[in-house]
Amino acid sequence: MQNAIDWKVLATDGEARTGVITTRRSIIETPVFMPVGTQGAMKGVRFEWLEDELDARIILGNTYHLFLRPGLEVIRNFGGLHKFSTWGRTLLTDSGGFQVFSLTDLRKLTEEGVEFRSHIDGSRQFLSPEVSMEAQAALGSEIVMVFDECPPGDADKDATAKSLELTARWARRSKERFDKLQDEGSDLGSMHAAEPKGGAQNVLSGRQALFGIVQGAGHLDLRKESLDRTVEIGFDGYAIGGLSVGEEKSVMYGVLEYIAPKMPTDAPRYLMGVGTPEDLIEGVSHGVDMFDCVMPTRNGRTGGAFTSRGKLNIRNARFIKDDGPLDPDCSCSVCRRYSRGYIRHLYQAGEMNAATMISHHNLAFYLDTMRRVRQSIKSGSFARFRGEFLEKLRENEDESV
Repeated sequence: MQNAIDWKVLATDGEARTGVITTRRSIIETPVFMPVGTQGAMKGVRFEWLEDELDARIILGNTYHLFLRPGLEVIRNFGGLHKFSTWGRTLLTDSGGFQVFSLTDLRKLTEEGVEFRSHIDGSRQFLSPEVSMEAQAALGSEIVMVFDECPPGDADKDATAKSLELTARWARRSKERFDKLQDEGSDLGSMHAAEPKGGAQNVLSGRQALFGIVQGAGHLDLRKESLDRTVEIGFDGYAIGGLSVGEEKSVMYGVLEYIAPKMPTDAPRYLMGVGTPEDLIEGVSHGVDMFDCVMPTRNGRTGGAFTSRGKLNIRNARFIKDDGPLDPDCSCSVCRRYSRGYIRHLYQAGEMNAATMISHHNLAFYLDTMRRVRQSIKSGSFARFRGEFLEKLRENEDESV
């Protein structure tokens, strides 16, 4: 059977590693930051910019939101999320589990799955491992996530253990339904396989890849148990879930330091929903390959810019007459053309262009940071890069967004 994805480690520096994930649509250099397109779109940033200037090879789609609106029938009618959205590169879709469990008061959890009320119209909906796999097959993403339960970051050990047991059972059910769907050839993506970007011969099948998720909150022994049980089932890649959900930063870093190096070396490692530039560097230092977060565009919409010299808030009055770019070390099209003073004016005037410009720059900064990380690992200088990068970020700590 042909592989759904191909994974190669090209170089290591300590626990940090750089490699290549090849899918039927993209050649993805890692470590990689994956922009989040929740509704099948990047908020404020057109796909042309992501492709032509920023060269993003992989983005995320959100199963929960697309399941509710426009609905799977509409997306099937268009031939899958790639054709519907016109995004021609790799898509990773989450399972919908995190969004459902964040509803808390609007859901009912059972062994079978989760019944919940739509945040859009209050209608009753249902998601389970099987439904999530069927939804992601319809979306046609290259990488699919298992349906899991995400406990709160401060969950006690008993509650976390109970959640872990459910997650393990749901992971196995997800895999069983996923395998059956792939054998039936029902994933829409298989009908639209494309040559990977970069000119490599496409030797991959039209099958989707499935990633397992390691849970366990801040309890290291439970994290190890979850990892062992997830690896026993067997997946194409492995994700660390349930971090950056309310726990202290030190707890998150402790979990990363403990669990990431124990994950299989022959599969991609994915840290879900994290985070700041500092978080990405920390994750890379422990061997994480893939990251996603809404922060670049979410902060961009509220005037927050990530720069090589720390975060800045464009609403600050000190930028009124500032003729410099958002980041003097950035070569994105926004920084090459527009000044902080002008972008501040647009933001204060309520012009939507301000959010678009800052979001564009933020994504450029994140993607360029990961490019520099990859270069440093290849040259054996990641430790020095990490120290210099973090020190420079601290220069403007008072300019928090």
